[in-house]
Amino acid sequence: MYDVIVIGAGAAGLMAAATAARNGKSVLLMEKMEKAGRKIRITGKGRCNLTNARPPEEFKEAIRTNADFFEIAFAEFNNKATIRFFERIGVKLDIERGQRVFPKSGKAWDIANALVDYCLDEGVEIVYNARVTDILALDGKVYGVKFFNKRGFERKEEAENVIIATGGVSYPGTGSTGDGYDFADRLGHTIEEVRPSLTPLRTSHPQRKFLDGLLLKNIDAKLYIDNELVREEFGEISFSDRGIEGAVALRLSRDAVDALIDEKKVKLVIDMKPALTEEVLFERIKREISEMQPDEFFSELLRKLVPKHFVIPIAHELDVHSKNYIRKVTDAEIHRLIKVLKGMVFPITDYAPFPFAVVTAGGVNCEEVNKYTMESLKVKGLYFAGEVLDIDANTGGYNLQIAFSTGRLAGQLKK
Repeated sequence: MYDVIVIGAGAAGLMAAATAARNGKSVLLMEKMEKAGRKIRITGKGRCNLTNARPPEEFKEAIRTNADFFEIAFAEFNNKATIRFFERIGVKLDIERGQRVFPKSGKAWDIANALVDYCLDEGVEIVYNARVTDILALDGKVYGVKFFNKRGFERKEEAENVIIATGGVSYPGTGSTGDGYDFADRLGHTIEEVRPSLTPLRTSHPQRKFLDGLLLKNIDAKLYIDNELVREEFGEISFSDRGIEGAVALRLSRDAVDALIDEKKVKLVIDMKPALTEEVLFERIKREISEMQPDEFFSELLRKLVPKHFVIPIAHELDVHSKNYIRKVTDAEIHRLIKVLKGMVFPITDYAPFPFAVVTAGGVNCEEVNKYTMESLKVKGLYFAGEVLDIDANTGGYNLQIAFSTGRLAGQLKK
C-alpha cells in the first residue's frame, strides 16, 4: 500500500507527487499517456510560460474564478517560490515582456523533464499507460484506485490518499479528457459547468476570409456584451482558421464564451491606432496624401497605415476600390477610414472548442474543497490539484502557477 496515489502526471500532478515524496511518503504517480507532462511540452507555443513575475500582491487580479480560494495555496507557494524552485533544480529562466517567465532555452521540454527528474530523484514511482477508471472509497474514506495497465488488464492499487490532478478537457490530445470530473462526481462532488477558456473567438465579419495570417500589434480591443463595454485589453491580436486569437483575444474570450453560452450579443471593437486621436489621425492621413503622387492608388495609402495583409479587407470595409486614384479620395472617405481604423467591429458568433482552448473554465466546486489543504470536504484522503478545480486565470503564466501552487499544497497531505 502506498501513502498516496497521484492521478495525472501534468504540472499539478508532478508537483504534488514530488512534494509528497520529499516529505517521506511512498508515492505512485499514474499517467494514462506514454509520457509525463504532455501539455507542459506544448504550452506557450512550445516555450512554456511557467509563471508570471509580477508582484505577488498583484497576482490575484489575473485569477478569474475563485481567487479567494486560491489565495491560500498561492501564499504557501507563490510565483517567486516557483522561480526559485526551477532555478534550484537546474532550469535557467528569463523574464520577458509582461513579466512572463520562460526557460532560458526557450524549450518547454526542459520544464517537463526537470519536473520528471525531480520526481524520480525524490523516489516517486511513475507508471505510464495506466488508465485509472475509478477511485475506491469506503465509509467516506479513499483506499485506492482501479486502473487498466499497459496490457489492458484491470488492476487495483491501494493507498491511504489519492490526489486527482487529471487536468480539464482542453487539449484532449495531451490526455486531458475530463476523467477527474467523473471521479469527483461519483464521489459526491459538484462539478461546475466546464467550458473553454483562453480560446479563439469566431466572427461572422464578411472580411474574415481575407484575414487569415494577419497579426495586429499595439491595438486596443474592447469587448461588448449586449452593447455594454465589459472588458478592454491592449496588445496584439491575430487571425487564423481557428478564429481571432493572440493574447488580447484570449484574455477577452473568458467573458465572451460565458456570454455566448447565455445567448447574449457579443462584439469585439478594435482600435488599430490607440495612440492617436481622430483629429491627429486625420492630419496624418492628409499629410500622407500630400506626399503621394496624384495617380497613386488608394491601396498605397492604406499600406502606410495598416499591414499589407489588411489593405484589401479595409478597402472592402469602406466600400472603396483599392485601385482608386489617391487624388479622388474625399474628406468624407478619410473620415470613414478613421472610423474603421479607430473602431472596426467584429461580431462574435462562436468560439473554438476544447481542442483549441488553453485551459478549461469550470470544474470541481471549490466550496467542497478545504482551501488550506486541497482535501475534499466530502471524502477523507481525497485531494485535488490543478485544472480539475474550478479555478482559471488570464494568459501570461498564471494558469501554470495555479497548477504548481495547488499541487504543492495537495502534496503536503495536510489533514
